[in-house]
Amino acid sequence: MRHVRGSLAGRPWTGHVLERVDDIPAFVEWGLRQRVPVAVDTEGKGLHILGGDPEYIRLVQMGNEDEAYVVPVELGVPFRAAVRDVLHALPRTVGHNYHGFDAPALHAYLGVDYDDLCRKATDTMLLSKLVDPRAVHEGGVGSALKPLSDHYIDPTAADTQGDLTSVFRSLKLTKETGWAGIQLFHPTYTEYAALDVILTARLLPKLEAELRRFGVPQRLISYEHEVARICGHMQIRGLLLDQDYTRQLSDELRTEEEENTRIVRSYGVEKLGSPAQIAEALIGMGESLTERTAGGAVKADKSVLCALADTDLYGNRLHVRTPNPLAVAVIKAKRAAKWRSAYADNFLATVDRAGRIHPGIRTMQARTGRMSVTNPAVQTLPSGDWKIRRAFLAEPGHRIISVDFQAVELRVLAALAGVRRMQEAINAGRDLHSFTAELVFGPDFTPKHRKISKAIGFGVVYGGGAATIQRQTGAPMEEVKRAVAAYHRTYPEVRRAATRWQREAFANGMVTTSVTGRRLPLDRDRTYAVTNYQVQSAARDCLGQALINMDDAGLLPYLRLPIHDEVIASAPAAEAEEIGREIGKCMTFDLFGVPIESDPEVGGRSWGSLYLPEDERARHDEWYAGLAVAA
Repeated sequence: MRHVRGSLAGRPWTGHVLERVDDIPAFVEWGLRQRVPVAVDTEGKGLHILGGDPEYIRLVQMGNEDEAYVVPVELGVPFRAAVRDVLHALPRTVGHNYHGFDAPALHAYLGVDYDDLCRKATDTMLLSKLVDPRAVHEGGVGSALKPLSDHYIDPTAADTQGDLTSVFRSLKLTKETGWAGIQLFHPTYTEYAALDVILTARLLPKLEAELRRFGVPQRLISYEHEVARICGHMQIRGLLLDQDYTRQLSDELRTEEEENTRIVRSYGVEKLGSPAQIAEALIGMGESLTERTAGGAVKADKSVLCALADTDLYGNRLHVRTPNPLAVAVIKAKRAAKWRSAYADNFLATVDRAGRIHPGIRTMQARTGRMSVTNPAVQTLPSGDWKIRRAFLAEPGHRIISVDFQAVELRVLAALAGVRRMQEAINAGRDLHSFTAELVFGPDFTPKHRKISKAIGFGVVYGGGAATIQRQTGAPMEEVKRAVAAYHRTYPEVRRAATRWQREAFANGMVTTSVTGRRLPLDRDRTYAVTNYQVQSAARDCLGQALINMDDAGLLPYLRLPIHDEVIASAPAAEAEEIGREIGKCMTFDLFGVPIESDPEVGGRSWGSLYLPEDERARHDEWYAGLAVAA
């Protein structure tokens, strides 16, 4: 057995690196004696933890605040068995990003029950986000272990992550290949492994003290761990990928990119990524570009190009002008390039040996607590488009289910701010956007007026101003400003609530507290975002509670992904309608007198089928039925 020693804030620590089978009894004996929370961490062969490699995990390390053991499970069965025995015996564990990384890895490669791992564990990454959800670039400490340790434990601690990166370079390895390529007992590697669990063990009491100081309720801490556990199950299960279709899609997108790039070049633009060249060509075509960047250059970003192409930011036609062909071609070329690299090619690069992808579900990614789904970035799939989603399949013999909250942000706004007329409309079953358009523009409102009212409603929730609403709707700025003023006269409670939340934040160190007790730091130059933070955070917690309801109802095996305010599931064809209704019931409840309701929809075998017209969906189902017969 090798030993490594160090000191943090003047307090020594020791790491023991097991090298031979004879070293195992000392580790097991130590583990069986532990009564304090023991930190658990793993080192694998890369960041794709569920890629299917049966030898993925190389090291498992465990430690308390002063002593760590590094176990080389790569060496075989005795080491793996010892880790399983100790994990089973430990009364309480702690890990950093444990629910989303280490626990899935231990479950997949060492066969430890995922629920058992999670139910005895505290995740310091979740705690750090409840203390301060801001990223480093937003003025927070961030949620990574190294900056948290610098802040709470010892700013002079050795940067073993940086040292390890240097070792990778010296071995001519990259950050991606280094984890698998470095020698198992390299001293920097084993020191890094030992120190991480020492840091995690020492970080836990610091964060718990901060949570007590700020009065964060224990029920919120427990709730976040339950949500993370449920999402971990979905991450482990993954989504089936139609690999043949995805390869075909990649080829089609490459062709679309090349064709539209040729059109762009025909207008004298040599570099698709050069806003200056695009702006110069557009001006040469007679377009008037008045917006400028902070540096004084003429703007030719997506919002400008969409306006010239006569579309909103989501590609929907506005019908307010003749589309500029260069702007259209630039948008199409960039979109095809992004869709191919970020989606089709990325899906194929991350698919496991069983034909599944396993997106990482970050349960508290945004400052407001909203989730995101990354690696691959399923969270950012183009709105309303079926082509990318068609790559994902339900299980054989199953159908895809989508259950979405109905206008959850506006319902949450009505509940939190006590917006009387909005609540009356919801309770009467009215379409909120049409109801608002009628109040703002009168009973003879047009579809255009409804679109403006919808944009204003979401603009209030998401912090968008008149300029954003104007870009989304194509309406004249004066009409937008009049409509915004009329909106606030119609729903005066919205501004009153925002003023109250801002006042409370100023009295609380620029932190507004959500209805569930979540701390939401505000930026002094963006206090208007307080409504967005309150509403978005509460809407996210509606989704989290719905997931817990689904788990309690025995629906977890059917769940595949939470996406924004939507849940994707896969269920046997004969039961899909019933399962969809049951999921919908779990997403239906009362929030301060306002009903939060859902809209279940059952598609064909692919996720994309939900975005097709009914007649196309039928042909789509027949095509998949043919595949099943052929198989």
